[in-house]
Amino acid sequence: MIDKNNNGIPDYQEKELLRFTTAGSVDDGKSTLIGRLLYDSKSIFEDQYEMIKKSSEKRGESEVNLALLTDGLKAEMEQGITIDVAYRYFSTPKRKFIIADCPGHIQYTRNMVTGASTSNVALILIDARKGISEQTRRHSFISSLLKIPHLLVCVNKMDLVDYSEEVFERIKDEFSQFSSKLDVTDIHFIAISALKGDNVVKKSENMPWYDGTTLMYYLENVHIGSDHNFIDNRFPVQYVIRPNTDEFHDYRGYGGRVAGGIMKKGDEVMVLPSGFTSKIKKIDTYDGEIEEAHPPMAVTILLEDEIDISRGDMIVRENNKPEISQDLEVMLCWFNESKPLQARGKYTILHTTKEARCVVKEIRYKLDINTLHRDTENLGVKMNDIARVVIRTTSPLFYDPYRKNRVTGSLLFVDEATNETMAAGMII
Repeated sequence: MIDKNNNGIPDYQEKELLRFTTAGSVDDGKSTLIGRLLYDSKSIFEDQYEMIKKSSEKRGESEVNLALLTDGLKAEMEQGITIDVAYRYFSTPKRKFIIADCPGHIQYTRNMVTGASTSNVALILIDARKGISEQTRRHSFISSLLKIPHLLVCVNKMDLVDYSEEVFERIKDEFSQFSSKLDVTDIHFIAISALKGDNVVKKSENMPWYDGTTLMYYLENVHIGSDHNFIDNRFPVQYVIRPNTDEFHDYRGYGGRVAGGIMKKGDEVMVLPSGFTSKIKKIDTYDGEIEEAHPPMAVTILLEDEIDISRGDMIVRENNKPEISQDLEVMLCWFNESKPLQARGKYTILHTTKEARCVVKEIRYKLDINTLHRDTENLGVKMNDIARVVIRTTSPLFYDPYRKNRVTGSLLFVDEATNETMAAGMII
């Protein structure tokens, strides 16, 4: 049963969805922080709390280990680390949230890329005792590479440094110097203790010198309305909808998710690759017809003219077309453990709703994500490596640079023989 408010719009559409990812070194307290966030915001059931309380007692721990809420794999619980990306959903009166708890180990860089690729906020944890580490730099750089709009630096375990303002300011200054090299414009710092709950949901009484917000306040109020591209109209067609029933005898709609811009009823549009033009006749959703659609809404668009459109085509504005090319430069993160990237190798690529094949023409360089240096000598690209490559596709792609649109600027590489996902790429 969906409750509707006075304007007839379902409540779930009223709440904005924020996706955020957690990253940092091993034992920085990522899983504990998420557990504390869920517990203090009353987003877990009593039986879940009782279960982790019993598990903590069995392990001989004096306090309830809130990290067990997210560390679901047996190996994670045994080692006390995060291995796979753990997704958690919770909601407050202001917003809905999807958390991607990413692993901290270097060998799980690919998992961090997967978890961070759709995030609005990257939450970087730093152990107050240890300061900025190699992994801090690595994850911050990947967040920058993936164009995550907002970076939130949480200096954790402040209780273990006697809630020292000097320690917090030193880490803040050091990170600010490092981040000046990154392509991130919005960075915030919060002093917290995930274990004790300081500045997570409630304001800390142990740090009177800290005049910033709590983590929950930041997550509920950070402005994400402009994170999507609302200028360049992009609608990759996913499915042609023809009900063929008496009620919808002549219905021909094009289903998909808006990847950019604002699609309005009556707008003049162009269909790629054919180049035919038409007007938007109607925009349908599960809840009925609407006047306009914006990212990341899933809608069905009907046009005034009968045009041959199929999956993989794109509806755009005539005077605002994406780049169209078969030759692309891509930054990719290699996922596969058993097969390295092959120069002159052939792969299937998935781009928006389009599938094509490509050949790797050139490996330009491999990136050392610890030093940010470009390695042009050792070009063997293995699992977790990040490299810049040049590819040629069998058919033209309609794309935008990744920094302009994260949907039309990203693609996946798939092994033609096994259908394994080999890499994720960002078009430069």
